[in-house]
Amino acid sequence: IAMKARVEAVLNVGLRIPSIMLLDVLYRWDVSSFFQKIQRSSLNNNPLFQYKYIALYLHYVGYILSLVLLTLPRQHLVQLYLYVLTAFLLFAGHQLSRDYVRGELDSGYEGPLYLEPLSMNRFTTALIGQVVVCTLCSCVMQTKQIWLFSAHLLPLVARLCLVPLETIVFINRFAMIFTGLEVLYFIASNLLVPYNLAKTAYRELVQVVEVYGLLALGMSLWNQLVLPVLFMCFWLVLFALQIYTYFSTRDQPPSRERLLFLFLTSIAECCSTPYSLLGLVFTVSFVALGVLTLCKFYLQGYRAFMNDNTMHRGMTEGITLLILAVQTGLIELQVIHRAFLLSIILFVVVASILQSMLEIADPIVLALGASRDKSLWKHFRAVSLCLFLLVFPAYMAYMICQFFRMDFWLLIIISSSILTSLQVLGTLLIYILFMVEEFRKAPVENMDEVIYCVNGTYRLLEFLVAVCVVAYGVSETLFGEWTVMGSTIILVHSYYNVWLRAQLGWQSFLLRRDAVHKIQSMPTASTLQLQQHNDICSICFQDMKSAVITPCSHFFHAACLKKWLYVQETCPLCHGQLKSQLQPTSSPGATTQGTPPANQNPAEVEQEQGEPQVECLPNGGGQEGGVFIGGWLREGGFYWWMAWGL
Repeated sequence: IAMKARVEAVLNVGLRIPSIMLLDVLYRWDVSSFFQKIQRSSLNNNPLFQYKYIALYLHYVGYILSLVLLTLPRQHLVQLYLYVLTAFLLFAGHQLSRDYVRGELDSGYEGPLYLEPLSMNRFTTALIGQVVVCTLCSCVMQTKQIWLFSAHLLPLVARLCLVPLETIVFINRFAMIFTGLEVLYFIASNLLVPYNLAKTAYRELVQVVEVYGLLALGMSLWNQLVLPVLFMCFWLVLFALQIYTYFSTRDQPPSRERLLFLFLTSIAECCSTPYSLLGLVFTVSFVALGVLTLCKFYLQGYRAFMNDNTMHRGMTEGITLLILAVQTGLIELQVIHRAFLLSIILFVVVASILQSMLEIADPIVLALGASRDKSLWKHFRAVSLCLFLLVFPAYMAYMICQFFRMDFWLLIIISSSILTSLQVLGTLLIYILFMVEEFRKAPVENMDEVIYCVNGTYRLLEFLVAVCVVAYGVSETLFGEWTVMGSTIILVHSYYNVWLRAQLGWQSFLLRRDAVHKIQSMPTASTLQLQQHNDICSICFQDMKSAVITPCSHFFHAACLKKWLYVQETCPLCHGQLKSQLQPTSSPGATTQGTPPANQNPAEVEQEQGEPQVECLPNGGGQEGGVFIGGWLREGGFYWWMAWGL
């Protein structure tokens, strides 16, 4: 069953490729230039080529035929190809019969076949060919009436009966006419089949649109026709034909530099129409998907396929290529200019693939550095991929600067590669810090501050790169050639890559500053209080040699609580608002909100305030402590991991 499904899937794609190739040829066909060539040739007197509108009608009929072949259901499409194959087999039988009759006429021998070895060989060869043709036609049409396809055997039977050669010629013509009448009868008997199919398809389309809408209809056709795979296979066939044509017309193998030029020009030749451009877009999407999948597999093995991210399926790269191609008018350019422009567009696509690879590798590398996994192979894979993502984008930027003159557009293009290298450098530095902390066998107290400084440094470098791009674009706009597109790009780049980054960076700084102020305003636990508390930090589960006390009388490490406050301003245990509790009161005699009086139990205060009651065991451990930890993981652990990621 699985093999049958695969064969049907292959047929569903392979049998529709000729329809798209026909659409591509019809798009390339210029009727006006075609008729100008006909007028200069000997076909000018042919009545078929004297009227231009006839060719136009044939042009439109070709489009309709291509769309019909493209949208036919698989069963009817297979049946149509079988009919076409039968017609070709009948034509091959006619050719065999005609060649045999010509050979007999040229020899002039009319005697018995067994007395002339050459005649016997021709007869045997023709007989075997005709039997094979008849058998294949019977198998393809799934009928046992093999005599329907045996008309071309009549000249052979006549020659075996020693019929004169002039009569065999008429018998061959009769066989050809008889076969043609059979084909015409078959076509006439199935003349209403296309109308019935169109009527049925129209009825089904109307029902689907009424029940589910146009969007559901489009998605259904997209899935049934498998358009991405179909266009990719179509483009690969075009590309293979282009490469074959080049090498078949060259005697000497091209040099290494020539191979790159051949690759670009072949791609440029294969994207000169909207259909071939769509084929290139889907091909790039599948190539990007393969590269990203290989990246996941290299980092995580088979576990990488459990959690699939829709953003890492190659769609971004394909859409990027399509937008750039449409914006620059790629298909309207000449081949050389198209190849030149494609080199830049493919550079942008490769830079986007590298950025997607970084998005895949970054959380895996950081999680591996923070964990205690001692597998050298895992660490080698993570570090080697990061080194590749560090060096290769910089090398790409260097190479493209060698080939093209530096301007505003080129600076925007290479800035993405530079930013990718900077991001990888920051990831590697944080990974190294995690590994240093692991080898020290003791947590570094100010590790969070160091990581924040590293992140802030390479974020600042990213911001400076974006500012340089904007400054260069503004200077080129003021002192060079001003264009609406250039000004629009500068405004968009300034908003998204400069203003929003500056705003997010400043908000992050203010958030950390407020968290530091809150921690500094909390009292520090004394040695006696820590001994009486005798519990671990509920955030990191480590022993507390020093701690701060929240207004709700909960003990935490100062660094752990500060990370928590980056995400939300509530207590990790009782979810009391720390922001309001830290505000000073209006009168000296009033107690701080949430701070229990000396003669009152903190648990009673929590009940009076309406906050959820959480029991903190002073001596730690026990079953109740385990319940408490599980409740924290369910309610607050998610925010802690968010804070750690930030």
